[in-house]
Amino acid sequence: MDVRLVLPTFSAPPPEYDQRHIQDLVRSLDALVRVIRAPGEGRQTTIVLTGLQQNDYGLEPGTIFEVLGALRVSVLYSPYVVGLSATASVGAATVSIVYPVPVTGLIAAGGPGTVTVTT
Repeated sequence: MDVRLVLPTFSAPPPEYDQRHIQDLVRSLDALVRVIRAPGEGRQTTIVLTGLQQNDYGLEPGTIFEVLGALRVSVLYSPYVVGLSATASVGAATVSIVYPVPVTGLIAAGGPGTVTVTT
């Protein structure tokens, strides 16, 4: 959390119900939610990320996930699917490509994967 953020304070409740106290409490909670959701800067010397998802299924754009030890960022119109498999036959040759790659980057991915050609 950004150290420059000013967090709201919460006062002790009065002995009896007080509408004004409840209104102040709601305002403070609303301010806290705005502060927590506000984008801000971050600077860390060390960071440890555990339990990262292996694909971007169900993640909002901008969320970090991990694929084969590499960090990726979820992008709205460029999904990174769990797995992708394609098989095509031309005459006596069969070409199979199997690798979890981004749908939009199948041709241009240039990364590791398996391409099997059998004749």
